[in-house]
Amino acid sequence: MQRITPTDQYTLHGVAATRAQEQSAAATLPPHTLMRRAGQAIAQLAQALHPHAQTIWVACGPGNNGGDGIEAAIHLLHRGYLPVVTWMGQPSTVPADTQVSWERAIHAGVSFSAAPPERADLYIDALLGIGSARAPEGQMAEWVRCMNHGATPILAVDIPTGLQADTGAAAPCCVQAHHTLSLLTLKPGLFTAQGRDSTGQVWLDDLGTSASDANATAFLSGVPLQRQSRLPHASHKGTRGDVVVIGGALGMTGAALLAASAALHAGAGRVMVSLLDDAALEVNVFQPELMMRPFNTLALDTLTAVCGCGGGAAVASALPEVMLRVPRLVLDADALNCIATDPALKVLLRGRTSNFQTVLTPHPLEAARLLGCTAAEVQENRLAAAQQLADDLACTVVLKGSGTVTASTGQTPVINLTGNGLLATGGTGDVLAGLVAALLAGGTSAFEAAWSAAYHHGALADTWPVDRALTAGRLARALR
Repeated sequence: MQRITPTDQYTLHGVAATRAQEQSAAATLPPHTLMRRAGQAIAQLAQALHPHAQTIWVACGPGNNGGDGIEAAIHLLHRGYLPVVTWMGQPSTVPADTQVSWERAIHAGVSFSAAPPERADLYIDALLGIGSARAPEGQMAEWVRCMNHGATPILAVDIPTGLQADTGAAAPCCVQAHHTLSLLTLKPGLFTAQGRDSTGQVWLDDLGTSASDANATAFLSGVPLQRQSRLPHASHKGTRGDVVVIGGALGMTGAALLAASAALHAGAGRVMVSLLDDAALEVNVFQPELMMRPFNTLALDTLTAVCGCGGGAAVASALPEVMLRVPRLVLDADALNCIATDPALKVLLRGRTSNFQTVLTPHPLEAARLLGCTAAEVQENRLAAAQQLADDLACTVVLKGSGTVTASTGQTPVINLTGNGLLATGGTGDVLAGLVAALLAGGTSAFEAAWSAAYHHGALADTWPVDRALTAGRLARALR
């Protein structure tokens, strides 16, 4: 059994791939083996997490997820606990494995009840598994609300009831687990959209099987390869890459300066700022390292550019030349909004030469504008939305949000497990764009630069001092 943390890379499998893995494993094992192993794993984790619990409510649905819960109750009883099972199934209609588990539980003396116990020290959610797309309703919804009410810890089996395994979309009535034990494989919905808020700490037990990376739906990124910490003595500022930030129209200069500050602190050799404000700064006295340059003086063919941060409508006039000439390009914010409304700009974006690298960093609403749908539709399937955008526009996409998704044509998507609600403040997206640009300028490929930046950006928030407000400016200065 493994505790899932942001530091290691993990393979994620959707429902179809998990079902195939289950069938393949079951074909080589005696009947009922996987369900017994699942029950043992659930009981083992429950005991490890709550060794002093006495009464444990095991809420079981009518399918094999409920069968796993019934098996867990047998093992818990043998370990000295008092499991109380509420079951929505009928022995004559449930799957064969679940029927066997029910017979074993009756023989073992497990207590079945029509209603939850008045008091329990732990709840185990085994109501709906990965195969169900329906939202909890009726009695099941009542049990979900009962579990969510109060402070009793909840352990979800495979995936919290009401959460979609492939997408992380949550029903209005969804179990809010403190721990989730994923069985056989890790599912992408545990880590993006509403998944991270619904699952608590995620654990994996592969039940003695091994899933192949070949049919992976996505990966959890793990820690990126460390950038070179000791530079050669013969280095100079030109060897560390040049970044220019193009944006900062009237009243929005701060966004461009935040992106530039991030690129500077992330290690770019020279950072220029081309502000689109006619009354622009000639020098930033707080960061004099940033070089102010008019757009018409930039040697775009040699630069890594961030375009769009605070650009407003003014950025539209710069975009055609930027997309035609800049070899390494990060498009954010208003650049994305301009592209979304201008078919000619989309054509230019798709037509960037194969040796050019392009990274888009949209939040869900910006992604929705580019895709011609709603932000809610993007959030319903973040993996699919990011991949569609990457394929449509021939670029790498960083779809920001809880469980940031990085997608690129020909690559398995990567979900980022770092970050938290502290990043929900103005300007942190500009910082991410500047960080991506610094990695690109240093020679990292677009896909790796994108997911690596998302990891480092979130990891800073995860270790942020509790007594210090996280602002975008402080975040940029904390980059290494």
